[in-house]
Amino acid sequence: MPAYLDTTPCPTPAWLPEGHSQTIFASRFSSHHRTSFVRERVDTPDGDFIDFDWTAPGFGPGASLTPPMFAQLSASAGTPAVSHNALVLFHGLEGSSASHYAQSISQYFRARGWTVVVPHFRGCSGEPNRLPRAYHSGDSADIAFMLATVRQRLPGMRWHAAGVSLGGNALLKYLGEAGSEAGWLAAAAGISAPVDLMAGGHALGTGLINRRIYTHMFLRTLKSKTLQKAQRFPGTIDVIRVATARDLYEFDDAYTAPTHGFRDVTDYWTRASSKPLLAGIAVPTLVLNARNDPFLPGRYLPGVNEASDHVVLHQPEQGGHAGFPTGHFPSNLNWLPQRLASFFRTGR
Repeated sequence: MPAYLDTTPCPTPAWLPEGHSQTIFASRFSSHHRTSFVRERVDTPDGDFIDFDWTAPGFGPGASLTPPMFAQLSASAGTPAVSHNALVLFHGLEGSSASHYAQSISQYFRARGWTVVVPHFRGCSGEPNRLPRAYHSGDSADIAFMLATVRQRLPGMRWHAAGVSLGGNALLKYLGEAGSEAGWLAAAAGISAPVDLMAGGHALGTGLINRRIYTHMFLRTLKSKTLQKAQRFPGTIDVIRVATARDLYEFDDAYTAPTHGFRDVTDYWTRASSKPLLAGIAVPTLVLNARNDPFLPGRYLPGVNEASDHVVLHQPEQGGHAGFPTGHFPSNLNWLPQRLASFFRTGR
């Protein structure tokens, strides 16, 4: 059976008429609730670390994330204050638990008694990671490690997973590779995931706004962190090519691809894309992409014959990239977490 296609609109305001305004306004100006997290650092098998930011009823600032704390949370699940449900949320490129989408989604679910955890991809938690490598759009091995970690911490929870942008693509890739082995997840969602990295990468390198705003924003932090790595690991990074990269194509060809085991940027973008793996997903999964997303034009989104019957493809005409603002000025970010909650509850 093919995937289910949902075209129900996201009611974006008339004064945010297209994808760029919806993306930028949601990121910078839309109102949303905020939450605080308690951080846990977990060492990886290869000698690095990943920081997990947790929030839940009873997890306040200054709490110590010790085994007794997790045991207490697990024991209290099912009480009026604490749900048995938990959500692991993967952020996007150069994002973190402070990103607007992570804050709005985390607060929405926490307020309803859920436990929420935001794992940070390597180097994104505010402190450099320990190795020359960083993270990438197809990092399904790290997704698997993060999922195994949170499941180990709270094995009695009913776990859900969601990823935004890069995190969404990496999660979807993992789900497609894992198939039924990911069946312990109750449901999953990929939000504004660039499922075709080749198309998305070229889109970000084309057009004045894409190059001057989005690409410039990403390269500013990516270059800085990578050049700092080069000082710590002399001879491992092509400093000149990184420093002179003008777009993500050149940056990924100079650093991301060779550092993470890919032949070049074409090999990386091809092998790391989740679109070819959607047919292998065996967990109820929402793949939500606005058709006016400036990071991935609508013509490159998957069709119903490219995904398994466990997948709902929701493709509203409006919403931008990781935005989906609604309501009166200055708009709000309530629609996205509500859409996630609806899918987790009904499977549609």
